Amino acid sequence: MEAFISDPQATGREPQPLNILFVTDAPAIGGSEVYMRELIVPMRQHGVSSVVAMPDVPGTAEFRRQLQELGITVHAYKHLSEVAELQQRSAFRLTLLSSWNPRGYRKYYATLRGPFVALIHDQLMLHIPGLPQGIYRAFYEVLAAQDIRGADHIVTVSRWAAQYLERWHGMKNVHAVPNGVDTQKFRPANDAKREELRAKFGFTAFTVLTVARFSIEKNHPTVIEVARRTPELQFVLAGTGYLAAPLKRIATPNVRFLGKRNDVPELYRAADVAFQPTIAENQSLATLEAMSSGTPILTNDIPAQRELVAFGREGLLVDGGAAGSVSGYVKALRTLAAHPARTQEMGRAAREKVLSGHTLEQNAAALAGLLHQLAAR
Repeated sequence: MEAFISDPQATGREPQPLNILFVTDAPAIGGSEVYMRELIVPMRQHGVSSVVAMPDVPGTAEFRRQLQELGITVHAYKHLSEVAELQQRSAFRLTLLSSWNPRGYRKYYATLRGPFVALIHDQLMLHIPGLPQGIYRAFYEVLAAQDIRGADHIVTVSRWAAQYLERWHGMKNVHAVPNGVDTQKFRPANDAKREELRAKFGFTAFTVLTVARFSIEKNHPTVIEVARRTPELQFVLAGTGYLAAPLKRIATPNVRFLGKRNDVPELYRAADVAFQPTIAENQSLATLEAMSSGTPILTNDIPAQRELVAFGREGLLVDGGAAGSVSGYVKALRTLAAHPARTQEMGRAAREKVLSGHTLEQNAAALAGLLHQLAAR
């Protein structure tokens, strides 16, 4: 496993131009697609030019428009054979792949031309109390891993995931390139601006913010139960998903559901803590966005989160698999609320952690440097 965390091109030499093709079979937009949208433009500064091929379906239409507005060439395809024809017309030195579908990688290998680099943002493991990890691992092996191994190289976004893929799924040539976020978009507010934002959002008590889609792995039921046990705290949930409606019916009055929001950076600046009791992550962009905003983290003590948050430094970790995990979260939140100076210090440390290795610029430089190295092999 190799980890790329800085710009290997920082040698004074201009890198040779590198043309790559990014292919996805996504029927809608997920983490891998957003990842490439954020990185394609800054990677140009490091000599990497990218073309995107994605399905010509309604679920990708708006995203394709966004890419085109950024000056990114996009090919909408009905069949993979159209992408193969594109490869014949162009000189791509690497083909980056992301698949949502079982056997998706196998179809890529049969139709397209390599060298292939598989981008893996999969969560890899559900950390559910009582679930034998071997069962989930076996499903992932059958549905994805056995096909991913056919790639020439594999890129994932955390060291934990790279080591996991090597150890449990026998993958070779796995590279870890940590995620990065826009530290200008996600930035702390000064005291006056923060108070202004808190008044705007109606944050009057110690405010606990959870930004996540309402799906099982984000563990919103735990948020609702913790809120029930801490009526003195204010809980704010931003996001949409199939679990939102049933959770609204059982939530206590100190919980607010905001739905889909376009002002998430401001919510982070106004909140006191970001609460993420997630049971599955690779490397969480939501965690990094909160940290970049100077918001301390309370999260589940799982490997991917432990890579970002050290207990007592950038936030607090609770063993979400333990029998008393809800009580652990309750105790942690009350500790944070009772010690505002220490809580704010954790927020500052969280911001520094992002600036030291998880900025969008660092992410783009590291990925571009890796791709140059892979193309030269």
